[in-house]
Amino acid sequence: MFRLFLAVTTIALAGWAGTTGAAEATPAPSPSVTPVCPPALPIHGQVSAATTTSLTITYSMLLSPPCGYDPPITVSLFTSREDAERWQAPVAETVSGPERYGTVSIGRLTPDTAYWFRFSDAEGRRDPYVIGGPARTLPLVSCRATATIDARWGNGFVVTATVRNTGMEPLDSWRVSWQWSGDERVQAVWGGVAETVGADVTIRNASYNGTLAPDGVTTFGLLVAASVVPDAMTLACDR
Repeated sequence: MFRLFLAVTTIALAGWAGTTGAAEATPAPSPSVTPVCPPALPIHGQVSAATTTSLTITYSMLLSPPCGYDPPITVSLFTSREDAERWQAPVAETVSGPERYGTVSIGRLTPDTAYWFRFSDAEGRRDPYVIGGPARTLPLVSCRATATIDARWGNGFVVTATVRNTGMEPLDSWRVSWQWSGDERVQAVWGGVAETVGADVTIRNASYNGTLAPDGVTTFGLLVAASVVPDAMTLACDR
């Protein structure tokens, strides 16, 4: 009887030990892995167009969360780099569409003013990298003047100057100025009124060609005396 009890007890202990070993062999769950984000800018932006009262910014979202952003994205404008660095006193904001690569336009801005821009996402996370700018809106009035030397001879030359309104608003007057590099002297002018002080020359519009629509063009001409004819002339234009 005693031998039978030992045999039964030995079998029971062996079964219990086998069950315990099987439980210990069950693999433990793998720990969660925190992604390592690459050292890259998750978003890129640049100014692609400007008017007197608006800026258009092209953006590209390079990475998705957790290392980047998903659209829509908010673009904030600031009037100084210091404000942009500190995310303080934004003067305008706009929200992008659902595209990861697109453009946004921000209007109602001040003409001829510099702005800086930054990005944030829909959850309020602020991009720590990009401070874009300065990007300047166009001035209300601007013009460009170029000169062509039409004819030249030993002691003089004839010039045709072209004045173009490059602004977004009509011009009601214009003024072109330059400085001679030698002994040049204006002998006659047509299509404008000449003012000269030494080597400094200013041509104002005539009574009939001062008004120019946006992209409008007019011309004036000069007869100039000089011992040496210049190769070219560089003109400045303003209102």
